[in-house]
Amino acid sequence: MNRNQKIGIGCGAVGCLGLILIVVIGLALYLGGYMKNLAGTNRNRNYNVNINANSSPNSNTNANDAADSSSSTLPDDDKHKLFQAAGITKDSDLILRVMSKIGFESGTGDAYQQFVKEHFEWAMRNMDFMKTIDTPEKGRAYVESHIND
Repeated sequence: MNRNQKIGIGCGAVGCLGLILIVVIGLALYLGGYMKNLAGTNRNRNYNVNINANSSPNSNTNANDAADSSSSTLPDDDKHKLFQAAGITKDSDLILRVMSKIGFESGTGDAYQQFVKEHFEWAMRNMDFMKTIDTPEKGRAYVESHIND
């Protein structure tokens, strides 16, 4: 083994130990709660979202879209809340119940695609609500208490 090979092995070992040390320190900080607090130290945040949705009054819908959009009398805000709460649970049966309740039993069609697009925009405007159902358990509790409204 020549001198250059020894230097290469030494540098590689030091670099490896350095990476391991960084990972251990990062893990200790994360588990100690320090890194969580760095991102969330300022709880007073303002979210300004401007949305300009242009839509044409001339639209074509098929029979599935018409059936889906007319089968629910819930206000749009309540539909989005149920949809989000069910989604956070990842429970397919509960999601299907909510989809049926909000009028999208098939989960297909232009009306459903438009709802999903609007849901993203709704979610950006309703971060406070999103924080109240941030676990599957909270999402399930919300759906169970509001699905029959």
